[in-house]
Amino acid sequence: MSAVCGDGRVSAMECGDKTSIRCTSGGGEGSLDRLLPSVNTSLSPRKRTTSQCKSEPPLLRTSKRTIYTAGRPPWYNEHGTQSKEAFVIGLCGGSASGKTTVARKIIEALDVPWVVLLSMDSFYKVLTAEQQLLAANNDYNFDHPDAFDFILLVHTVRKLKQGKSVKIPIYDFTTHGRQKEWKTVYGASVIIFEGIMSFADKELLKLLDMKIFVDTDSDIRLVRRLRRDITERGRDIEGVIKQYNKFVKPAFEQYIEPTMRLADIVVPRGGGNMVAIDLIVQHVHSQLEERKLRWDMAALASAHQAQPLPQTLSVLESTPQVRGMHTIIRNKETSRDEFIFYSKRLMRLLIERALSFLPSQVHIVQTPQGEDYEGRTFHGKRITGVSILRAGETMEPALRAVCKDVRIGKILIQTNQDTGEPELHYLRLPKDISEDHVILMDCTVSTGAAAMMAIRVLLDHDVQEDKILLVSLLMAEMGVHSVAYAFPQVKIITTAVDKKVNDLFHIIPGIGNFGDRYFGTDAPLDWSDDDMDEPSC
Repeated sequence: MSAVCGDGRVSAMECGDKTSIRCTSGGGEGSLDRLLPSVNTSLSPRKRTTSQCKSEPPLLRTSKRTIYTAGRPPWYNEHGTQSKEAFVIGLCGGSASGKTTVARKIIEALDVPWVVLLSMDSFYKVLTAEQQLLAANNDYNFDHPDAFDFILLVHTVRKLKQGKSVKIPIYDFTTHGRQKEWKTVYGASVIIFEGIMSFADKELLKLLDMKIFVDTDSDIRLVRRLRRDITERGRDIEGVIKQYNKFVKPAFEQYIEPTMRLADIVVPRGGGNMVAIDLIVQHVHSQLEERKLRWDMAALASAHQAQPLPQTLSVLESTPQVRGMHTIIRNKETSRDEFIFYSKRLMRLLIERALSFLPSQVHIVQTPQGEDYEGRTFHGKRITGVSILRAGETMEPALRAVCKDVRIGKILIQTNQDTGEPELHYLRLPKDISEDHVILMDCTVSTGAAAMMAIRVLLDHDVQEDKILLVSLLMAEMGVHSVAYAFPQVKIITTAVDKKVNDLFHIIPGIGNFGDRYFGTDAPLDWSDDDMDEPSC
């Protein structure tokens, strides 16, 4: 790699398979006086006393654009199995070295829409009563590897790398414990993990695809730590300096600085070193291109042609009543009021049919006449409905009408017009959904792409596959086969199955854009049955 040296310039040198980027500039943050915080020995108001994952779901806003952090494009292939894993970047460096700033600069330069930024601050261990007293007197070492919960940390990063959802603890620096509520974070194309001990655990190192060490002058780091702990955590200057000299500085020299040799790239000066950041971004882009998932809709369409419909499919009996309602809602001349009325009638029948597939057990009750009656009752913990926005939420009233106190979740999936891939944009699921039988609702399923992503989301939240029921007013054979092949234990219930999907992936003869006809909005010229619009509010 070529090197350009001199005042205000950067030199880059290769050593084996590692790149060290060193800055020789004397400007920038070299002057300490202007960085010193204006403080007094009294406590300042606490601005932030809890750990943050840096990227609060669902958005991370930069100076240029919005980056989604609550969802992602497909992390699986058309068969529903695991595809490429996320690219994980580990950022290590001393306390207040500028790791978070470097991470944000990388995110902004990457121009990748799906990113998770994870902070090691969230994984401090809960302190015992004895340790609490030590911490109150600045005598507890928070800069030692033993201060972190590496078991939880490794488990969390591994699940994120696989595209699964995780719950992140929120650490309270005032009580030195975890808050009751944890944050839910979903996997992404890129995961950036930053912390002082990012390279201190062998299992964690195995999960990192790229290791970056942020090397900042110790005086600069001390000044930044003074400002942070005094203004954000309400500590006095004597306590901060005591803790720095007793724990922070020795820990850096013993545990953190030696791990610099493990880094693929060493970045001096933190976020101000744009040459280093540009080199990092170039490498990440090349890696993402290699890992890119090609969502082949044509392959999905032709994979199951001429095959019989799967046994997991249940189609509502085509009685004259059902046939008549289909005649009305399929008619392009039908008014919106009639479309809504007869759609709701079909939805009610569909939900009732779906409930018949839930597990039940014998239950004997006594009638008012004093006689026993052998009946049935639901054999499970709970029933939860999950609608694929926006059209799927039109089925929620029918579910609520027959399931008292049913819990409802929502998933927003949109088709990327450039790539043709379904993308997860919004997710809100009830707590402990993994224990529930889930009725997944979408009004039309053509290719099955959105339904497959929704099912994959449920599975990644530990819902059992055989406890998922996909219900839809109208499906194409292509969508039925796609879902059934990828997820053979999912029960599929619909009122009708149409044989064809045209070149634009519209169901033929179909029903039109259900959401637009129901909500009275105009469909775009290139609408698709699997396109999910913004939910109506």
